[in-house]
Amino acid sequence: MKKLLVTPLVALLMAAHGQQKDLPDISYDLGGKIEFMTLTEAGVLVVAGGGGLAGIKPGANAPHFVFKEYGKVKEEELEFVPMSPYVIVNQGGMLGSKKTVIDIVSGKMLFATEENGWKLVAKARVFLPQNKLVVVGNRTRAEKDMLAVGIYDLATGKQEGFSSLDAGVGKVRMGNSVPVSSGEPYLSGNQVLVPTTKKLICADFNNGQILWEADLDKITWLVADKSGNEIYGFEERPNGDTRIHKVSNSGQQLWKQERKIKGKVSRFEILPQGLAVVSDVDNSDKKGIAGKLAGASESKISFLSAATGEDLWEKAPKTKGYVQHFYIMDDGILFGIYEGGINKISFDGNALFKKPLNTGENIQTMALTPQGLIYITDTDADIINLTTGESIWSKPIKYKKAKAVASAYDKAHQRYLISTGEEVMAIDERTGDISTFASIAFKEKEAPTSMMVRNGGILLTSSQNLMMVGFDGKDLFHTYHKSPGQSGFIKAATGVLAVASMAMSAAAAYQGGRYGHYAGSNQLNSYGEEMKAYQEGFANIASASFAEMNKRFRATAATENAQFILTDLEGGVGLVRVGKDTGEVEKEIILRDKKPDYRVDELGGMLYYKSKANEISAYGL
Repeated sequence: MKKLLVTPLVALLMAAHGQQKDLPDISYDLGGKIEFMTLTEAGVLVVAGGGGLAGIKPGANAPHFVFKEYGKVKEEELEFVPMSPYVIVNQGGMLGSKKTVIDIVSGKMLFATEENGWKLVAKARVFLPQNKLVVVGNRTRAEKDMLAVGIYDLATGKQEGFSSLDAGVGKVRMGNSVPVSSGEPYLSGNQVLVPTTKKLICADFNNGQILWEADLDKITWLVADKSGNEIYGFEERPNGDTRIHKVSNSGQQLWKQERKIKGKVSRFEILPQGLAVVSDVDNSDKKGIAGKLAGASESKISFLSAATGEDLWEKAPKTKGYVQHFYIMDDGILFGIYEGGINKISFDGNALFKKPLNTGENIQTMALTPQGLIYITDTDADIINLTTGESIWSKPIKYKKAKAVASAYDKAHQRYLISTGEEVMAIDERTGDISTFASIAFKEKEAPTSMMVRNGGILLTSSQNLMMVGFDGKDLFHTYHKSPGQSGFIKAATGVLAVASMAMSAAAAYQGGRYGHYAGSNQLNSYGEEMKAYQEGFANIASASFAEMNKRFRATAATENAQFILTDLEGGVGLVRVGKDTGEVEKEIILRDKKPDYRVDELGGMLYYKSKANEISAYGL
């Protein structure tokens, strides 16, 4: 009788305990169907859908902002400004739209089209580190729908400058041909440059005065040198090619003729020796004879005179593919091709390597070391002498192409570690000696996608596997959690941050529309260094929201101690938190959903899960 009574009681208690641990700490009703959610660099979960746009901070009892002014908000209407607390909400057509700029950290609406006296906005662009918003568009009917430009301080949302562009473009109106914005505005000191379909206009945003106009139409984007005295305008043509123009900061055209570039400019560097230009030619849509006449799809590298725009190289280096890495060195330009190959060219156009270096496809890493340049591809790795381009080892390391290649630098033991999916190879940086450091046998045919040096050894991870190897190469633990077995299941991303490829130290280049690329250090395990660079960039911007992001990224620079894995648990599909130094499960959360849509914020210690069509459930981790 005791057994008959106790057994159901125990089962009931166990079931109750299972249900209890599934209860979320907080639930948020978003007031409409959720269609998109993302965890931002700022640590704010941004949710969009039928209920508008909302932001949720870790541990908050309710969203700290809800934006409903545009009704339903779609994913494609959101523009997240990289490495900043700003999102721009767009709604409208090609010629212009309603735009709202929201600080997702403070929850404040900093700019809105109608509230700030605009009928429609053609361009709204954030400039960092100035922390300014430049808006180009048409004013309200009360102001005769004039074309204008406004500048707003993003720390306060207040307008700092305004200029009517009608004074400049009004005289070129012909019938119904009304000039409109043709490209991205550019902020340089107290001047703002606005490309239109008729002219390039420069205004002083302090007093609104039109300073000058240049007879350049349809400029797409602009960049200036460090002094702000020389300005380059890029006109992207319908056929995929680019024309480069140059004007002074007084509007004088400095080149007799624009420079015609084949393809779309993807990199542009203003150097003391000249202008380094990389353009990408895409002829993949051209077939038959047209395709043969058009030539191969590839990158082209040019080096131009800043004074005249003329090509300084008699013969441009052949690429036979797309430029994946592009580094400015003291003695020339070092570049790597995605399809394979590394070369180095002096600023006067001479080859610095004895011959171009043949490599495997997809150069994942190019980094400086005390011995030379290390490169790692999908199928090979080597360290080369940067003067000659020759291997400092007897020969490159070759390995079978893997699903994923991971690498790390073990500073204490002066060696490079490369995982090919089946083994970890160790390369002594002093001698180049190669040895098998460890064998890998991840379940579900996975290959390590990450490798990091930790205090206790070398950690290799994938979606479902964690493996710690001691510094002597012996296995310390291997943890595996089976993936949910549904057909077509896509493993959700559980990373703490979607880190953009741009560092905040390149913010000045970002405002020009393109980024500079410089070779990095020998720290292949550079996650903390990268976060530190972002954090230092935030620290230089005077804003409460950037200060909060600065605080968050200080924590990010520290070592992460847990990995979150989606797996089959006893009560259904759920998430386990696994200690990186132990391999032990520290926490389980059952989501009871075959294909859960969730985000993990490791720094904020929260799991966000779309538990219903209109609801987000948050669990403390």
